[in-house]
Amino acid sequence: MIPILDWRDYAATPEAFSGALGVACRDPGFFLLTGHGVDPDLIRTVFAQGQRFFALPDAQKAPLSILKNPHNRGWAAEGTESLDDTSGQLDRKQAFNIGYDLSADDPSVVAAEPFRGVNVWPEIPGFRKAMLEYYEGVWSLGRSLHQAFARDLKLPPRYFERYFDAPMATLRLLSYPPGTGAEGEIGAGAHTDYGSITLLMTDGEAGLQVRPRGGDWTFVPHVEGAFIVNIGDCLMRWTNDIYASTPHRVLPPKRARQSVAFFLDPNPDAVIEALPGTGAPKYAAISGADYLRGRLDATYTPAG
Repeated sequence: MIPILDWRDYAATPEAFSGALGVACRDPGFFLLTGHGVDPDLIRTVFAQGQRFFALPDAQKAPLSILKNPHNRGWAAEGTESLDDTSGQLDRKQAFNIGYDLSADDPSVVAAEPFRGVNVWPEIPGFRKAMLEYYEGVWSLGRSLHQAFARDLKLPPRYFERYFDAPMATLRLLSYPPGTGAEGEIGAGAHTDYGSITLLMTDGEAGLQVRPRGGDWTFVPHVEGAFIVNIGDCLMRWTNDIYASTPHRVLPPKRARQSVAFFLDPNPDAVIEALPGTGAPKYAAISGADYLRGRLDATYTPAG
């Protein structure tokens, strides 16, 4: 049900790979990607550093709270997010967000442009270096994948490049405690992702489920070293609903579970409107920043 694609095939047979990718993007909207070239040692380092951060006492993480940050950066404590906005169910997880890295004197930061702030960092040796190296690597992979999307959609291969050269992309470390068995408990409530695509790496602990069009909830299989990639709402809107942004959720795991997600949102000023050749527009044009802000505002509960 969840296709497995090898990224090395794109270099050899770009049209065939893009066709198979397009099938996966239409339904189920999820696929596993092997052969991606991201260093496995770097991946292990990122997971280890995330584990160090989440093990810190809450009092040490609190100054980095995402609730104090208007640019979607920092620590989200357990009980501050509700991804299923229909149930009001609070997610049982912690997270830490890292955005496009800018200095405090960058003109866009000084001008307080949307999603243009500085990152916040815990005092853990090597943490910042590992996260920024990983961010760069997966951002590059995500941009390259958009060349394959463009081929599938009969657009020039580099069509999307100008929309992702300074993105609102977020690297998010996630930590789920073991389930308690309490009624109604959820790791992450049923939701669709907000951006263009998500590239997710997990520790192999089961929990992630998807619900394809016309189907029932099913677990996403684990393939060692493979990214789980899914289409987000922004790309579904861009493709005029040709691609599917599929609902997914995380059930409370049997053991502590860790994952690392890279949400590739476009540049803040990117205009999201029906792509050429996709038919009469189903949605009004909107900027990337306005779209993301509207989605995030519905996710966080008030501080208190």
